Amino acid sequence: MTNKELFDELSYERKNVYEVINDSQKQEMFTLCDEYRIFLDEGKTERECVNKALEMAKKHGFTDIASKSQLKAGDKVYKVNRNKNILLAVIGSDDIKNGINLVGAHIDSPRLDLKQNPLYESDDMAFLKTHYYGGLKKYQWTAIPLAIHGIIFTKEGKQVTLNVGENDSDPVFCITDLLPHLAKDQMAKKMTEGIEGEKLNVLIGGMPIKADDVKEKVKFSVLKLLNERYGITERDFQSAEIEIVPAFKARNIGFDESFIGAYGQDDRVCAFTTLKAIFDIKEPKKTAIAILVDKEEIGSTGNTGMLSAFFGMTVAEIIEKIKGVCSMVDYNNVIENSACMSSDVSAAVDPNYESVFEKKNSTFAGYGMALVKYTGSRGKSSSSDANAEFVYNICKIMDDNDVIWQSGELGKVDQGGGGTIAQYVANLNMDVIDCGVPVLSMHSPFEVTAKSDIYMAYKSYMAFYNNR
Repeated sequence: MTNKELFDELSYERKNVYEVINDSQKQEMFTLCDEYRIFLDEGKTERECVNKALEMAKKHGFTDIASKSQLKAGDKVYKVNRNKNILLAVIGSDDIKNGINLVGAHIDSPRLDLKQNPLYESDDMAFLKTHYYGGLKKYQWTAIPLAIHGIIFTKEGKQVTLNVGENDSDPVFCITDLLPHLAKDQMAKKMTEGIEGEKLNVLIGGMPIKADDVKEKVKFSVLKLLNERYGITERDFQSAEIEIVPAFKARNIGFDESFIGAYGQDDRVCAFTTLKAIFDIKEPKKTAIAILVDKEEIGSTGNTGMLSAFFGMTVAEIIEKIKGVCSMVDYNNVIENSACMSSDVSAAVDPNYESVFEKKNSTFAGYGMALVKYTGSRGKSSSSDANAEFVYNICKIMDDNDVIWQSGELGKVDQGGGGTIAQYVANLNMDVIDCGVPVLSMHSPFEVTAKSDIYMAYKSYMAFYNNR
């Protein structure tokens, strides 16, 4: 054996997915990503994602767990929590006491939420006041087309659904910005201060109504239009949940169409591939569960975040409907023997900003599914750190099933970092590791992912469900 051959055997080198997959796999990848773009366009909010996931689940034979008095191997069930979570399960042939295989993703993304009293008029223009949600760069949300999504309850209790700005015939909305000629003071500020949160006000109208006895004629015009079109009044914004999101469509990027650009890929790229995997598994040994959760971007709090009791309550219900009873001991045994792939995105190395990455321990677009042993910030703060035994088992499953994967961290140690739902699953006493798709321009209104990584994420969740 030559020194080069020995070096190649002993050393580790990443693989670009396109150098490994064949033409048939490449076609499967493109087909998967065409469906993914539709998923992104139809699911720009948590509610819409749950609705889309539920529609897909029913087409694949899943039924409401409430309709089942008992569960047996092969049954496919779902449970929806407050229209913002969905859990899907395929009951395995193995005794559930030996644990479940869980893949969890989140479906909330950085955005702008309307304040409870959002509508106002200034200088014959009507605006909506917003409160930004999650970690975003505020300046990226100015001077781009925006859409309005959400629900409003009228005083009479009628639910009104809004989705304006997505169809080509719809109007769009925007947040205006200052022209460069007058922005000397603005541009001298730190980027974090250039656009203030209270200035993220959405322009929605400017045509005053002819009414001499009304002072705010543009606001009146908008209120009249909203009432005629949707039956709502200004008071109804108090019981509304309205999100402002980019009006962009998901698009292929590059002459070779090797990337996808879209809003909300963190973390809907992992949510979609998780769904596809649980739909495609056949007769798993261990019970397979997929959960899509809310509120990850703000700490997984609330009754729809991973910290809520929804997951534990539903697992207990599954155990009870399989075994006829679910004691605390039964539940504890199941959780202790379970494992989770926390399917969340990682930061792909950006050649334009290499200085914030330690490239030997970072993930790259096009090099496959990203395994992240630990997340957190700086000294692993708010991290889940997978143990060596579990990392080995997951890596072996990936290798045995021809999944191209890579490992990495979220940038340089002192640069920053981030968290996922992994720490909250680990707190239940379950083995868990982060895994997902590397993303460029993460948390921006137009994030970028490599189709090859999307494909490998799907294959990784399939391998996990079928082989652990």
